[in-house]
Amino acid sequence: MSARAVGLISARCVLSFLFSGVHISMTTERYDAREAEPRWQRIWDERKLFRTEADDPRPNYYVLEMFPYPSGRIHMGHVRNYAMGDVVARHKRAKGFAVMHPMGWDAFGLPAENAAIEKKVHPKAWTYDNIAAMRTQLKSIGLSLDWSREIATCDPEYYAQQQKLFLDFLKAGLAYRRKSKVNWDPVDNTVLANEQVVDGRGWRSGALVEQRELTQWFLKITDFSDDLLTALDGLTRWPEKVRTMQKNWIGRSEGLLVRFALGDGAPAPEVEVYTTRPDTLFGASFVAVSADHPLAQAKAEGDPALAAFIEECRRAGTSLAALETAEKKGYDTGLKTRHPFDPAWELPVYVANFVLMDYGAGAVFGCPAHDQRDLDFARKYGLPVTPVVAPADADPAAFTVGTVAYDGDGVMINSRFLDGKSPADAFQEVATRLETTELHGRPVGQRKVNWRLRDWGLSRQRYWGCPIPIIHCDACGPVPVPDDQLPVRLPDDVSFDQPGNPLDRHAAWRDVPCPKCGAPARRETDTMDTFVDSSWYYARFIDPQAKTPTVKADADRWLPVDQYIGGIEHAILHLLYARFFTRAMKATGHVSVDEPFAGLFTQGMVVHETYKDADGRWVAPAEIAIAGEGGARAATRLSDGAPVSIGPIEKMSKSKKNVVDPDDILGSYGADTARWFMLSDSPPERDVIWTEAGVEGAGRFVQRVWRLVNEAAAKGAPVGAAAPAVVGPAAEALRRAAHGALARVDEDIEKLRFNRCVAAAYELANALGSALAAEAAPADDMAFALREAAEILAQIIAPFMPHLAEESWSALGHAILAAETPWPKADPALLASDVVTLPVQVNGKKRDEITVARDADAAAVETAVRELDVIQKAIGDKPIRKIIVVPQRIVNVVV
Repeated sequence: MSARAVGLISARCVLSFLFSGVHISMTTERYDAREAEPRWQRIWDERKLFRTEADDPRPNYYVLEMFPYPSGRIHMGHVRNYAMGDVVARHKRAKGFAVMHPMGWDAFGLPAENAAIEKKVHPKAWTYDNIAAMRTQLKSIGLSLDWSREIATCDPEYYAQQQKLFLDFLKAGLAYRRKSKVNWDPVDNTVLANEQVVDGRGWRSGALVEQRELTQWFLKITDFSDDLLTALDGLTRWPEKVRTMQKNWIGRSEGLLVRFALGDGAPAPEVEVYTTRPDTLFGASFVAVSADHPLAQAKAEGDPALAAFIEECRRAGTSLAALETAEKKGYDTGLKTRHPFDPAWELPVYVANFVLMDYGAGAVFGCPAHDQRDLDFARKYGLPVTPVVAPADADPAAFTVGTVAYDGDGVMINSRFLDGKSPADAFQEVATRLETTELHGRPVGQRKVNWRLRDWGLSRQRYWGCPIPIIHCDACGPVPVPDDQLPVRLPDDVSFDQPGNPLDRHAAWRDVPCPKCGAPARRETDTMDTFVDSSWYYARFIDPQAKTPTVKADADRWLPVDQYIGGIEHAILHLLYARFFTRAMKATGHVSVDEPFAGLFTQGMVVHETYKDADGRWVAPAEIAIAGEGGARAATRLSDGAPVSIGPIEKMSKSKKNVVDPDDILGSYGADTARWFMLSDSPPERDVIWTEAGVEGAGRFVQRVWRLVNEAAAKGAPVGAAAPAVVGPAAEALRRAAHGALARVDEDIEKLRFNRCVAAAYELANALGSALAAEAAPADDMAFALREAAEILAQIIAPFMPHLAEESWSALGHAILAAETPWPKADPALLASDVVTLPVQVNGKKRDEITVARDADAAAVETAVRELDVIQKAIGDKPIRKIIVVPQRIVNVVV
């Protein structure tokens, strides 16, 4: 018997002892995912491999995916999101980090109350049943999660600490109560966010929304407006598009408050407008005020038609999207204002549906030539359109504006004393003149920085949410609930047989003595916006059983989260609120950091073809069979063979039935196949198109790896064999392929380029397969190279397909788990290559990469760069001025 065979048998005996009775397949039979995956998951759990210990001396790494709402079923988007985080977590553990990778549930919210109404179940029971089901599903994916840190935001242990945070914010002046106008759904009896008002109706009930003035609780996010904006520049590991979206939402603008005098008989002597473009004042053709503006209210008292128009405006959505897409409507009040630079120039005053009372002064002047919204309005109502900014190369006398407003830079025209100036210079000139001109004893103009961001109204008229820990006393006012009475628990004995918040009707829970004076008082029955729950959970994961919101020393050790992963749909509110919460927690002594997430990655969606039958009804992918390829593809229904039309690729949704159930995929192919396909098909920030062929291809690769590993175990050197002194060309080529793949995967995981990691694994598998096929009885150098390549293949797939990696590591004779094995180090001597990959920039911004021969001359590199599709799209019709090639470093295209 050879030394190699003896070594393999010895290692397998050790494994047999370690796993006491667990059957480890050592044959080249097909890999059985259904048997192997739960077995390895059980071993990981028994050995508590993924628990984060408080006294772990290794450097920390905190990876977190946005936690799910417990709807009861995971979807393929969950699989992709959590697989990405798991790759990072497993890789960092192998690299020697103490990794925190927790999981929890964003468990409060209106869907649970809807279920209570529709299914006659308690929201608590519905939520916890869903959590149990989804926990089982997530565990079946093989995620390396520390389940000992599991939290649910509906647990009293969690929201008790949230209530403490609220009271700390209140004490610090970061929470307050005031009256505000809200969107009120008269059927659901609740406040609606602007985004929940669709065509003037509640998104769920369909009822016409009313504007009501309610006393609400607010968090003072505006106290941090400037810091939230400027700190975005330091978040260099966030996507640029997310930072831009946040900047736009915060909305800092430098402008001018301008007072327009009103004519005789007006309800007020003047109207004040806020503008960021005072340079365009000579292009003004109207002034528009909000439906809630005092001027509109005063005029409506004697004008029923205006009152009706104001009511119509109040029922429309006031979200940014609604304002941008809604038809621009106005009502001419009959009032006239005088132009600040020309008292003889009168402008009509309209009430307009696109002006918000809580932005600026609730009034604007319209300059149609240079604002698309104003232009649409002016064309509708036949108002003048006078261009006052023209492109620098345009003929001022001939320049006109048609259906598209000109919002570019240029020179001032038709603007009297401003003509010929740049808009920036004109801004300063107008501001200076109006600051020194008086109207009614005050300057006509005043410079002002304005913010789009508004304080966060967190009151919700719902049961299934975190109770706001306040008691209202007629004598003492709002009184904080004492700490020793926290948490304020939700009562279980509630009824949903009537519309509205059941807490309002629960006298035993609602009516309590005042903590300050003992008089009869009333609990706050509003609960917190569920965005509050998800604004600090990342900090709670660190010490989920602590009797305080955080243990500051531990929070300081782990925060900020090193890598946060989630959907782009949360780019604004969730992330902005979390950033505010971290600052507020710092101000109240709970953390020392300002930012919650050092790195952010937003993954694309999972999309799928859609299918319809002859009657136009949606058909699920599981109900059809597809034959043919390309343009000849045709679908039929499995049940009756009826033809089914193949529609466009769209986001997976239950309404269109283009949903693939993860349980079906896991049952048929296994978790590793699903994970591999999800990370292989496209760059992770883009959408992934789910196809049966793609999943089948991933499944075939799983089986191929299993065959290659077993063949390499039989032909390769024994475990731990030393590298031979002399290595032939074939063995060296295989070693180069293995170490090159290892280095690429190591680098690409760090950069979250998972699809490139997959490509590297395929290339290594091809190299290993070719070497195995060529060597019936390999010499010592090739035997060593075969084992090394197989081991590296098993290790680089381990973060992606952990179950297969464990099975492969076992088949290769190792006595420890793959999950406990350190990440291998690539040999620099084996990484030298005849090719080099160069980043390609356009005007200094990276657009692509190109791989060329290491000794390629500049002319050859230029030719290759010009042919890149990405570069051609980036430059469009612009001529290339020059291409700068820094040999073996970088290429910059200058246009």
